[in-house]
Amino acid sequence: MKTLVRRNDPLADPSHQIAVLDSAALPRFETRLAESQLFPLRPRSIGTLQVNVGKMCNQTCSHCHVDAGPDRQEIMTRETMQQCLDAIRTSEIKGVDLTGGAPEMNPDFRWFVEQITALGCETIVRCNLTILLAGKAYEDLPQFFATHRVHVVSSLPCYSKGNTDGQRGIGVYDKSILALKRLNEVGYGKEGSGLLLDLVYNPAGAFLPPDQKKLEQDYKRELKQLFNIEFNELLTITNLPVSRFLDFLVQSGKFEHYLSTLVQSYNPRAAAGVMCRDLISVGWDGKLYDCDFNQMLNLEVRSPVRHIRDFQNGALLERHIAVGQHCYGCTAGQGSSCGGQTL
Repeated sequence: MKTLVRRNDPLADPSHQIAVLDSAALPRFETRLAESQLFPLRPRSIGTLQVNVGKMCNQTCSHCHVDAGPDRQEIMTRETMQQCLDAIRTSEIKGVDLTGGAPEMNPDFRWFVEQITALGCETIVRCNLTILLAGKAYEDLPQFFATHRVHVVSSLPCYSKGNTDGQRGIGVYDKSILALKRLNEVGYGKEGSGLLLDLVYNPAGAFLPPDQKKLEQDYKRELKQLFNIEFNELLTITNLPVSRFLDFLVQSGKFEHYLSTLVQSYNPRAAAGVMCRDLISVGWDGKLYDCDFNQMLNLEVRSPVRHIRDFQNGALLERHIAVGQHCYGCTAGQGSSCGGQTL
């Protein structure tokens, strides 16, 4: 599969994605928030800095909201990483969530992790697993992660081969299993090790994820029986109608049905606990966003502070969070965030 950018697809333009989302004759998300007495949506804290260190990836997954792939050249510089570190020093940020693309492909990735660790922050790395088998430059990453006590969050769309390969590409499942074994070998997911390994499930189609705890039991049983693999928690994440998943919805004729499902499943309790109320997202170029999904739609923060080099905790806490029709994805059912089900 090629990225939307490589295909010169109109949906590669964030403004076109927003226009498509707005074309559905459905209630405005702002209206539903107002009915829940949550509009305008305001932040509660900035406990996490979510940093997209680049859109380059060794995979091109069918559901990817980043439109990441081997052909993407956007990459965060060490200068911008240093500005992130400066922001951490002057704030109450306790965790840094590194995303991509495959964040490990950034040439300054290891330096960045070392610096974050030195500041005493929890470091989360969103690892696609197959990067651990992408060549000699990456084969020692499990030990590097363990040395720096990195919290590894890895995508495994299903415990079965067919569903995983269907979403992420032929051969991805077998490589993912081998990568998980290597993480287990250095202690990840093992009781008492303190090395956290979480897996991520997202639906293979236009439907909401099932109950997180129930599905976690199924994952643990199957992966243990089949491969003796262990992990800590399963995180279920709803597919947001952004980028390549939006393209899938449009091409398959499921766009309006899926948006209607999200709208009908709107949960005020989930809306109150959306992740954008407790984090700031940093783009590869240092621009600031309310969340990773807003970042991909180019919806910058509504604040005078628009770049990480100008970070001001107090000023950002005064902002109104930018929302749109895609936000129904995080507020449907039991809620969804980068940390999994919210309720």
